[in-house]
Amino acid sequence: MKYISTRGKAPELSFEEAMLSGLARDGGLYVPAEIPQMSKGDIAALAGLSYEEVAFRVMRPFIGDSFTDEEFADIIARAYAGFGHGARAPLVQLAPNHFLLELFHGPTLAFKDFAMQLIGQLFQDALKRRGERVTIVGATSGDTGSAAIEAFKGLDNVDVFILFPHGRVSEVQRRQMTTPSENNVHALAVNGNFDDCQAKLKDMFNDFTFRDEVRLAGVNSINWARVLAQVVYYFSSAVSLGAPQRKVSFTVPTGNFGDIFAGYIAKRMGLPIDRLVIATNQNDILHRCLSSGAYAKDTVHASISPSMDIEVSSNFERALFDAYDRDGNAISQLMDELGQGGFNVSQGALQRLREHFDSGRASEEETLATIANARKTMGELLCPHSAVGVKVAEELRDPATPMITLATAHPAKFPDAVEKASGIRPGLPPRMADLYERPERVTRVPNDLDALETHIREKIGS
Repeated sequence: MKYISTRGKAPELSFEEAMLSGLARDGGLYVPAEIPQMSKGDIAALAGLSYEEVAFRVMRPFIGDSFTDEEFADIIARAYAGFGHGARAPLVQLAPNHFLLELFHGPTLAFKDFAMQLIGQLFQDALKRRGERVTIVGATSGDTGSAAIEAFKGLDNVDVFILFPHGRVSEVQRRQMTTPSENNVHALAVNGNFDDCQAKLKDMFNDFTFRDEVRLAGVNSINWARVLAQVVYYFSSAVSLGAPQRKVSFTVPTGNFGDIFAGYIAKRMGLPIDRLVIATNQNDILHRCLSSGAYAKDTVHASISPSMDIEVSSNFERALFDAYDRDGNAISQLMDELGQGGFNVSQGALQRLREHFDSGRASEEETLATIANARKTMGELLCPHSAVGVKVAEELRDPATPMITLATAHPAKFPDAVEKASGIRPGLPPRMADLYERPERVTRVPNDLDALETHIREKIGS
């Protein structure tokens, strides 16, 4: 199994090499050279299996010879051992033919745990075998950072630095990043928004002197292994509702496009997905693009669903790569235009995107109203991100086709918004009950590449 860059100028890599590299050296994102296929029989055979067994069967073709079957099975077992629900990703029925996929039973109460716990174990085994050490730098709008720190804290072969926008994550998200005491993890509060953090991360990867000096690796959803781990729960949930004998649809609250792109990969593998619905908050660049064809940056507005406060959706590049018939030169040109403010998707590419994706948006008021209504009529307490998904799903779903909406975080991660909407202040699980009492360890840093690189060098050397 080989991996190629969306911009067509980086060398092909193995799964392990692509995972450890993160961003391609031409600035592109790695994708499989070919998408493995699962037959109807293969998919039907997933029924009744444990989540770990489904994960092995779905992901194994993408791994190649980077890990043996025994190694990979052990990695998966370690990755999900700390989840708080035996099903790992249980389904809850909200309404006739509308289901909620609970992805918040991991260590940090967010869907990012599915990928990050796996990638932490993959990194540990690969680096130990190689006798190497890497520096992981990640950018987060809230959940990726805490999931990465939880997955990599205390590991011998890794230093982790997480950039998050100062004052633009929830208190629970911040404390999950700033309270771990292990010396190899570092929370950096950047003066700016998430797009600023993500831009600085990409700048570091494109500074090849710094990249090679610190052995830079990335665990944002630019890393293919992150996307691959998320493909699994599309299969596990769809099979629970009758796939491959019947089609299902998914609605995904998304900002950076990684989670819904995983659904697209599942569909390409053969899972009978009818529609993939992109649900955005008021920062709705993806919805605007699917509606008009224009991908134009605008001001990012802080919202009650902060993990979606994003304008530059990195993983959209992967979808565009397929929509443009895997033309790396075309993608490079689009990304150059994005640097100037935006681009227009060609009519042919837009038509290909619309063959797979629908989209909708939820305002702040609609999100709050959905939280209140879901509690009243569905008996479910939603986080504001999941509420965005439920609102859009209810508007766009076909009653004849099962709709699965992804619940991306536990409501206790956003207690202020949930309490405002429902009158109920959700409590943290017992294992995290003392989170507000734990001492914090965080460094405030400017939105400046040189300052960030200097800080990282100093901390690695200390």
